[in-house]
Amino acid sequence: MKKIEVVAAIVQDGEKIFATQRGYGEFKDGWEFPGGKIEPGESKETALARELKEELDMEVEIGELFETVEYDYPNFHLTMHCFLCKLKQKDYVLKEHEAAKWLLRSELNSVAWLPADLGLIAKLQEY
Repeated sequence: MKKIEVVAAIVQDGEKIFATQRGYGEFKDGWEFPGGKIEPGESKETALARELKEELDMEVEIGELFETVEYDYPNFHLTMHCFLCKLKQKDYVLKEHEAAKWLLRSELNSVAWLPADLGLIAKLQEY
């Protein structure tokens, strides 16, 4: 089975958490924490900062590793390293996503999360 390793940002602004809706590919329209693939030779933190800049023109302060999710999709195994992040500036630009929302922890279940991201929701609500 193909293996994919990615990083994802749990971006926080006060009590709210940032969620993005995929605008392309097999999982189009599903909601996720933004991020992407780690390039060869990149640290996880460098990859996350690069992906957020490329996809959202967003700059964050990358904090601690919150969780590493291992999830088997039908065609690949996903390893997703999820970091807690704080927003440095309020502006962002949707370059690859259809939509984005700031959600209170109590509202996290209001969107249709992708399966790998869904496992983080209960833990985030308790955090």
